[in-house]
Amino acid sequence: MSAIQKIKGFADLFPEDARSFTHMEAQAREVFGRFGFGELRTPVLERTELFAKGIGEDTDVVGKEMYTFTDRGDRSLTLRPEATAGVLRAAIEAGSIEPGRATRLYTFGPMFRYERPQKGRMRQFHQINAELLGSPEPQADVEVILMLEDFLKSLGIAELSFELNSLGCRECRPDYRAALTKYFEALDHEKLCEDCRRRMHTNPLRVLDCKVPACKALVADAPEIGQHTCAGCRDHFAAVLALVDKAGLKYTLNPRLVRGLDYYQRTTFEVTSGAIGSQTAVAGGGRYDGLVKLLGGPDAPGVGFACGMERLAMLMEKPEAPRPDFFLAVTDTREGTDAVNTAILLAHKLRQRGMTGECDYAPGSMKSRLRHAGRIKAKKCYIIGADELDSGQVTVKDMEDGEQLKLDIAAFD
Repeated sequence: MSAIQKIKGFADLFPEDARSFTHMEAQAREVFGRFGFGELRTPVLERTELFAKGIGEDTDVVGKEMYTFTDRGDRSLTLRPEATAGVLRAAIEAGSIEPGRATRLYTFGPMFRYERPQKGRMRQFHQINAELLGSPEPQADVEVILMLEDFLKSLGIAELSFELNSLGCRECRPDYRAALTKYFEALDHEKLCEDCRRRMHTNPLRVLDCKVPACKALVADAPEIGQHTCAGCRDHFAAVLALVDKAGLKYTLNPRLVRGLDYYQRTTFEVTSGAIGSQTAVAGGGRYDGLVKLLGGPDAPGVGFACGMERLAMLMEKPEAPRPDFFLAVTDTREGTDAVNTAILLAHKLRQRGMTGECDYAPGSMKSRLRHAGRIKAKKCYIIGADELDSGQVTVKDMEDGEQLKLDIAAFD
């Protein structure tokens, strides 16, 4: 009988990989905490309508990629494909969003999308998200962008490129959508991919985001959003850029940057890296005024971002495992002796003192035990053999200089 294997697109994270995720989470808590953000944990399972309304019916995420099923109560439920909608649902339900008062939340955890697994893109993937709710000012956009920069710097990641754009608002975007549709209708539709032939009528901004080379070439001369934004959106984005410039952040303007979710408007941004193949997005976000109201909350604005943890892990240096304080070796294998129990109790006392380490009580030579203590980089090796057991002592070997001394086991009580 063959062993059960993991599902395609889902990964096991053993300690050497999990350490990278733990390090990212610790850095997020530290950096985001300095900006006044608090941690929120939301369920991985939500009602399907939350994502259909929040992300958009015509997006690829909702149309093609969600893990959706009907439960025994005949309810349509979905494993979260992104975090923002769930964060807003929780904040609305708790009554913690008030227009004009900033609510700052961050979260991290697994997300789920059914798409072709590839390097840095799995069907279960992990994100770090931050959301600033209630503040319409351009300064909120900049603060979130600078917090993202600080976080990425804290991970020691270099060679990152920031791209910024403005997507307009509910008032001015319809004109832009109409201009795009008119432009696309004049093209040779057969040269567009199947998705873009559908998108040009249902969600024309998404055609700008298509990665198919033929589509990218055809839309190269499409109208730009900046030609259609209203005065309010132009002023907002100008204020964002002016403050970002003063902060010294290096960026490029990308009028084709639309992101993949319908809820973005006004400021949008993305961080890419060329260190993992082609230019690949490792983080991105933007402003989503109107989304809170769409999901049943007050008409409060919001701005936030998401980071892909798998991709960030590919760019980071792997954190080293912490050195254990001790390795406790039992070398007394005489039948009827109490060496193993004595070692277990001594290890427990050492751990109660705040020390970390292993206790090895399987049969083996002293040489193999010292080799293992060196392999795990233990600072000291504690040895309990026949002599130690008879004398009530433990031999302590310093793994750095090889110096040895004996201590009374009773001294650790």
